[in-house]
Formats: sequence, structure tokens, C-alpha cells
Amino acid sequence: MNPQAAYGLLAHGLIFGALLSLLPLGTLRPRAGLAGTAIALLAGIAPAMHAAFGPPSVTLLCLALLRLIPQPVNLLGPRLALGLCAAAALLYPTSAGWGGVDLHALGYQPWALGAALLPLGAALWLRGQVFWLLILAGDLAAYAAGLFDNLWDALVDPLLILVAAIVVARHAAGRLIGRWRQHRAA
Repeated sequence: MNPQAAYGLLAHGLIFGALLSLLPLGTLRPRAGLAGTAIALLAGIAPAMHAAFGPPSVTLLCLALLRLIPQPVNLLGPRLALGLCAAAALLYPTSAGWGGVDLHALGYQPWALGAALLPLGAALWLRGQVFWLLILAGDLAAYAAGLFDNLWDALVDPLLILVAAIVVARHAAGRLIGRWRQHRAA
């Protein structure tokens, strides 16, 4: 098994475990996440996820790992999730041939993309966003180590965008329900 396949299988196992840790299990939540990881690897769920989605981005893996710790950290809020969805709306259609520029192809020779990430890294550092700065460093390290052929693939993936879309939809639904209740009470 090559390093890319091993990374993909282990990462999808951890992502499945993080998904199970979202269940309302109280104090059993961390154990359910770890058990879900083992089940995903042993029962064939992780290979199926790897076949369906491909290798997950390091960003998604880090967000999953932050869900598995005893005091989970939720870094993917509605505003950031909306930004990810907007970026995906630009990135993925151009890679499918829409428009004159293939943004995904820029990731194969990532000097321009890397240069664009410098101001992002500086902004994260100035705002004290340590977790996001570490995730960005992990993305760049995974690309530099050869786990990904394209820098974009280390940064984002379709499953991350799906999770971001769910966060946006859930937030919008919550706001609509809140307005409906307010209107109904008035």
C-alpha cells in the first residue's frame, strides 16, 4: 500500500469517527468517535468512503481530529462555511472546463497559489487564529511531502465542501425557524 492510499484510508476512518461523535451521546461521545474510527477501518466503511470521495484534504482531516478530542473544537462556522462554498463555486466549475481559466490546474505548479496563501497566513497570524494557521501549515506540509499532486487537493475536497454546505443550510434553516417563531408569537 502506498502512502497516499494509507493516508486516505486512515483519514476516512477518522472522519467517520468524527461523524459518529456528532451524535448526542453525552460523556460517551469521545469513545463513540474512537469506536467509529475502528469500525470504519475494520468493516470496510473507510475504503468505501475512499473509493467514493478520493483522499480527503488535510483541512477536513484536521477538522475531524478536532471533533475527536475530549473537548471538541468547532472551527467551521457558518461564515467560513459560506466562504468555502463560494470558493468551491469558482474552483470546481473552472476545473470542469467552464470559463477560460482552470483554477484547479494552478495547484499542479503552485507558486502562484502559494504566494496567494502568504497573505492568508499573515492574516491568520495577526488575528490569532492558531488552529487555522496550523491546519494551513499541515496542508502545505502534506503537499510538500508528496501526499498530494495538487495543492488544491490538500486544501479542499468535495466532502469538505459538502460538510460546509450542510453547515450553511443548517444555519439558514435555524434562522428561518427563528424568524417564523418570532412572527408567529407576534
